[in-house]
Amino acid sequence: MKNISRRDTIKSLTLGAGISLLSPLSILLCSNAPKKEKLGVALVGLGYYSTDLLAPALQQTQHCYLAGIVTGTPAKAEAWKAKYKIPDKNIYNYETFDKIADNPDIDVIYVVLPPSMHKEYVIRAAKAKKHVWCEKPMAVTVAECQAMIDACKANKVTLSIGYRCQHEPNTLAYQKIVKDGSLGKVLSVDCAAGYREGRTDHWKQKKEMGGGVIYDMGVYSIQGARLGSNLEPIAVKSAKVWAERPEIYKNGLGEVVEAELEFPGGVHGKVKTSFFENINHLKISCEKGMIEMSPFQGYAGNKGKSPLGEINFPYQVPWQQANQMDMDSLAIMAGKPMPVPGEEGLRDIRIVEAILESAAAGKRVVI
Repeated sequence: MKNISRRDTIKSLTLGAGISLLSPLSILLCSNAPKKEKLGVALVGLGYYSTDLLAPALQQTQHCYLAGIVTGTPAKAEAWKAKYKIPDKNIYNYETFDKIADNPDIDVIYVVLPPSMHKEYVIRAAKAKKHVWCEKPMAVTVAECQAMIDACKANKVTLSIGYRCQHEPNTLAYQKIVKDGSLGKVLSVDCAAGYREGRTDHWKQKKEMGGGVIYDMGVYSIQGARLGSNLEPIAVKSAKVWAERPEIYKNGLGEVVEAELEFPGGVHGKVKTSFFENINHLKISCEKGMIEMSPFQGYAGNKGKSPLGEINFPYQVPWQQANQMDMDSLAIMAGKPMPVPGEEGLRDIRIVEAILESAAAGKRVVI
C-alpha cells in the first residue's frame, strides 16, 4: 500500500470488506468556509518534539506555518532564526511572552512544555487572544485542565489538545468499525503503550514537573481504551503503580502502571503503560471478532486487522503532526469546533487521577 498524503485524506478511504471512511479533514475542506491565509503558529518550548517533529511538520503544512518561537535559551533562538528565517520580532523568551498579544503574525500558540507548565502558558496565551494548541498530557490535575478551558472560553479563543492519533486514518478506521457496530457489541478492550526510556534526568522522571509514565504514555493507553470501546469508563476497578528502576523513578513515581477499567454495559478494559518496556497494541474484542491494532499509536506505521480486513494507511514521519495542525487550522478558519478540544484532555486526566487514587488506596474508584 502506497503512502498517503494529506490530500489523499480528502478522498474516501476504503477499508477491508468495502467499509468507507471519510476523514474529518475532508469534511472541513468540503465546507463553504471562505478561503483565508495560512495561520501563523508560535512554538513555545523547543525541546525534542518541537525540534524533531513539529518544526519539520510545519514545513509541510498547507494551512499554517511556523511564524514564531518562545524559548529561554538564546542559542536555540539564534539557531532557529537562521534555519527557519524567523524575524526577530517573532522571537520571544518567557519574560517577553505576553507581548505576543501585539503580534498579528501569530494566530496560534502551541504549548510544548513540561506538563506542570501547561496551565500557566495556556492561560497566558488565551489572555493574549491567541488560539491555543497544547501538547498532551493536557495538565497534571483536573482543576488545571478546567482552568485552561475556562480561560480560553473567557477570551473567545479555541483550545485543542495535541492528540495526533485522533486525526489519523488508522485510528479513524477502527473507530468507525466500532461506532457502526460492524462487528457487533464491544465486549472488552486491552490497550498498552510504552517504551524503554533511557533518560534519567528529564522532566519525565520529576514528579514536580508532571513526570511519571501515567501522564506521558498513559494517556495513549487510556485513549485507546476509550476510543476502542466508544465508551467512557465509569470506574477504575483496580490499579497498580510501580518502578522497575526505583533509583530513577523515585518516591513512588510510576515507571509502570496497570489498571482495570469498568465501562457501561459490562464492558471491561485493561490498560498498561510503561517506561520500562516497548509495548504498543490495542485489542478490541467484539461479538463478531477482534480488532487488533499493533502498533496503534506510533508516529508512523500504525496498522491492524479485523474480520473485515486489513487496516493500513501508511505515511511518513512527520505526516501525523502536519495533518493534526492542518486540521486544527482549518477548524479555526472555518469557525468549526476543534476536532480534539480541551474537554478531551480533561477526560483523560480525570481517569489518570482515578487510577492513581485506586492504586494508592487499593480499592475501586468511581470516575
